[in-house]
Amino acid sequence: MMGTLPRMLKLRAVLGRHQNLCWNFPSSGSETTILSKLPPWTSAGLLLAVNILPGRVVTDPDLLESNNEDWLKSVRGSSEVLLRPQTSQEVSQILKYCNSRNLAVNPQGGNTGLVGGSVPVYDEIILSTALMNHIRSFDSISGILTCQAGCVLEDLSLYLEQRDHIMPLDLGAKGSCHIGGNVATNAGGLRLLRYGSLHGTVLGLEVVLADGQVLDCLATLRKDNTGYDLKQLFIGSEGTLGVITAASILCPRKPKSVNVAFLGCETFEQLLKTFQLCRGMLGEILSAYEFLDSECMRLLNTHLKLANPVRDCQFYIVIETSGSEPTHDEEKLHNFLEEAMTSSLVSEGTVATEDSKIKALWSLRERITEAMAHDGYTYKYDVSLPVEELYQLVTDMRERVGGRAKSVVGYGHCGRWKPPPEHHLSGQRPRPLGRH
Repeated sequence: MMGTLPRMLKLRAVLGRHQNLCWNFPSSGSETTILSKLPPWTSAGLLLAVNILPGRVVTDPDLLESNNEDWLKSVRGSSEVLLRPQTSQEVSQILKYCNSRNLAVNPQGGNTGLVGGSVPVYDEIILSTALMNHIRSFDSISGILTCQAGCVLEDLSLYLEQRDHIMPLDLGAKGSCHIGGNVATNAGGLRLLRYGSLHGTVLGLEVVLADGQVLDCLATLRKDNTGYDLKQLFIGSEGTLGVITAASILCPRKPKSVNVAFLGCETFEQLLKTFQLCRGMLGEILSAYEFLDSECMRLLNTHLKLANPVRDCQFYIVIETSGSEPTHDEEKLHNFLEEAMTSSLVSEGTVATEDSKIKALWSLRERITEAMAHDGYTYKYDVSLPVEELYQLVTDMRERVGGRAKSVVGYGHCGRWKPPPEHHLSGQRPRPLGRH
């Protein structure tokens, strides 16, 4: 297993001899002629790939550019081959061949990652799950969805909403990210406060190991005590132990009542006390508690023209409630907001109940990374800290970098005891693209 997936430096000595080759298959159908001119291990591998994946082997440098570069355009690999399998068996054949010849493979989903983990380090073979986008089944009684790893998160959400269910995971990148990548990175998302992590909502996985062996742990039972829970090893493994090809996920019923409150406060201490009050008064209907600072709001307004729905404050809070009884939920939210205002924890606020207005408020949280990208090169840090120390990192960083950064901002998930907020520095001079 160790020969295929890890990005081993020793492979560079082998692959480096061929880094200037440009494998462009002409439309005339002369693939075999072109391949015969390549080194034996290369030609055999590509010929095998062409036979296994007819029409799904990409070697055009222009088409490969986006797969070699991360979303922030901060790091870039130099892969010359992109393989697009449609089934786990095709993935198995590819990995078996690569493993036998000690060739490095870079699994890639939607390539929406912000830390460079989804692109090649050097010239690894990119194994894309983009065409593995089939929903295998959905049990409306148990709420269990079984799908391939390449399904886009937003597509799954729309599919489930039509069946009175929702995905337990929600991300700002939902329009592009793949569920396989979400599982491989153990993405937390905006709904973790309510529905927990993927370690709890993923019931089973189908994984192809580095030697091509297909591991079928695609259970559809919420309780399964039949031996070791092997799927947990692959949740958060980021492709180092195997390629996730399918998943079964426990999906909750679609709530009948959803409310989103956008609040403003002046200190981070008030924000934390508001969270304590929120947990106590909203209880079982609380589904999200997010924050952003005034610098985030400035960037959103400057670069994306998103208007601040309340007056200027130092911190902003996004609270979502979801339940089954609209009158009951609205009453609880009203009582909470009244208490938060009366106790001077919150100075401003607005509430949305209509879908369009809810999406507008959520966009202020979900599009921060996009706004940052317009401001220059971005250094991102996604860290876990005790909640009371959450914003001190931003304050300390501002003091440390001073005027060397255009802005230092903080935002993230505050609805966890040890949340991973996302702190960013926007630099004035982008780092040169290359191999990092």
